[in-house]
Parts: sequence; structure tokens; C-alpha cells
Amino acid sequence: MRLLLLSDTHLPKRAKALPAPLLDELPRADVVIHAGDWVDTATLDLLESRSRRLLAVYGNNDGPDLRARLPEVACADLGGLRFGVVHETGPAQGREARCAARFPDLDVLVFGHSHIPWDTTAPGGLRLLNPGSPTDRRRQPHCTYLTAEVDDGRLTDVVLHRLPPR
Repeated sequence: MRLLLLSDTHLPKRAKALPAPLLDELPRADVVIHAGDWVDTATLDLLESRSRRLLAVYGNNDGPDLRARLPEVACADLGGLRFGVVHETGPAQGREARCAARFPDLDVLVFGHSHIPWDTTAPGGLRLLNPGSPTDRRRQPHCTYLTAEVDDGRLTDVVLHRLPPR
């Protein structure tokens, strides 16, 4: 099972559209995971129409229209792993322990908010992934997103993709 992970698209505030390399990944993904801060409903409509399956949440910059369509936390069994998605996880310091305590039944937690790519494993085994942002790099050197594979109950081939500057 191929996953495409993204967050913090902030369209059209930070960019006019999702980058072409990211859009090219959509047909290859079995599941698209978006960890919030869409800002516009058009991006949600696009991903809903072009994704086989979408697992998504709203973020702190998302208004009532998006909050009416998306949960604050989403969970799903994907390929034998229990995934969770949330926008905010709080400060980097203590994140692993805090998330492991909040989500004790998950194998993988995808989050956003910081625009900073993150890939760590908490004591107890919870894998935490932040794909960064494909449209707003903030203080990061690149805009980014993640792809991953789920194979026989294992998360494999987690790859951070750096997008070319616009």
C-alpha cells in the first residue's frame, strides 16, 4: 500500500496551487493523508476527487467550512497498522512521550502545523511523521512531502521529497 503524506498546504495564501510533482504522486497513492491547514475547500475537493482514499483532518487555520467536513483527529487501519492524523502535537520537546500517552493504540501518527519535516519513534514504538509543507517552507530549505509503503503490517520506504524552488 502506497501512502502520500502532506500537510499545511495553505492554499491560496502561500501558493496558487499544489506543486506538479506532488500532483503526479496522486495516481500512485492508495491513500492520501493530509494533516490539516488546507485553508481553502477547493484543495479538499481536489484531493477528494483525485485520491483513491483520503484520510484528513482540519488545522488551526481552517475555517468553519473545512471544520464541518473534516475531524480534528482521524484514525484508520491501513495495511495492518493503526494510523492517526492530527494537526498539532505541541512543542518539539517532549513530543514523543506526549503523543505516545495521548495515542496509545496507534502505530503511526501523522501531524503537521510546524512545516518542519519530522520522523521519530517514541519509546513503545509509535512512529511520528510530519511531512512538512509542499507550499510554504517557512524557515526550512525546501518545501516537502512524504511517501511511504505499508507492507505486511510494516511501514517501509519512508521518503522525504524535496520540491524544487518556485
